[in-house]
Amino acid sequence: MKPTIQAHPSVLPTFTRAAEYFGSGEVRVHDVPLPPPADGELTVRVTACGICASETLRWYADSKAPFVLGHEPVGEVVALGATAPFAIGQRVFVHHHAPCMHCRQCRRGDYVQCQTWRSSKLYPGALSQFMTVPRGNVAHDVLAVPDDVSDERATLIEPLATVVKSVRRSGLRAGDRVLVVGLGAMGMLHMLVARQRGAATIFGAERSQFRLSKAATFGADKAVDIGAAPLRDQIMHATGGEGAEIVFVTPGSLEALQSAITCVARGGTLVMFTPLPPHERWPLDVNELFFKDINVVSSYSAGPDDTRAALELLTGGLPVDGLFTHRFGLEDVAKAYAALKDAEASLKVVVYP
Repeated sequence: MKPTIQAHPSVLPTFTRAAEYFGSGEVRVHDVPLPPPADGELTVRVTACGICASETLRWYADSKAPFVLGHEPVGEVVALGATAPFAIGQRVFVHHHAPCMHCRQCRRGDYVQCQTWRSSKLYPGALSQFMTVPRGNVAHDVLAVPDDVSDERATLIEPLATVVKSVRRSGLRAGDRVLVVGLGAMGMLHMLVARQRGAATIFGAERSQFRLSKAATFGADKAVDIGAAPLRDQIMHATGGEGAEIVFVTPGSLEALQSAITCVARGGTLVMFTPLPPHERWPLDVNELFFKDINVVSSYSAGPDDTRAALELLTGGLPVDGLFTHRFGLEDVAKAYAALKDAEASLKVVVYP
């Protein structure tokens, strides 16, 4: 028996415009068939979608091509299959991945290592006018967006969730000194969350003069110009030779990791927030790390606990509005990605399909 479908009386699309990446920098916006939602699924009209810097990493994007871009959406429910626990017209955040919630990894809270999480995805993707949300995502990581959270702010739920996880994995304690290397949107969010979690002193390190000029707005006590002097010299001078207990490295750069590890205080932690390309290797002085009790941890993506914590931070007034620097329509998505690469002018870029 075909499941009952509820739909907005004026909208039940059979096609959607979508921005698809084909590799080697090629992006095309074209029509993609859109089937009606099955039992437990949603059809969502995407009202806004943030652009993630990970999709500007050529090695990373090319390894997944072809695929429809985008994974930071907010939208409005326009159709739902039977048993889907939402309502027509409801505003929602949609996570592009969702775990099964019952495997060994999920029981440990390692949601991003769940095989279901890794295989789940939106159809055709978030940078489209409409998308289908699978049943598992609907059940475990679609959140109603409160009226007092704008679409633009809601696009930050997914990226902010990854920062919530990163800060949690760092083991940050109230009173710690924190260094954030790289002050794109994700670096700025790290400073905001670190301050909210009780960091005593926050250093924000960058080369971009534009981003350095914005650092204090997002919580930096001191903006550190990486191009002015070696990072280690500047951090050790500012901390009386002790370093920072927590260091977040947001660029996927060997140079950033190498300089950042020299700034970690004894007993401190370095968090790798972005991967290196598969062929690159990071040589570490294991002897020094051992005797200084330095932790090196990674933090990849986020799970349902983190998205809920992120939404709570946004509803609580986390001051993120200054992050948004560029806005584009779907047909100009190539310009949106070009804007994101301009470190002297951009922080957060949003597309309005």
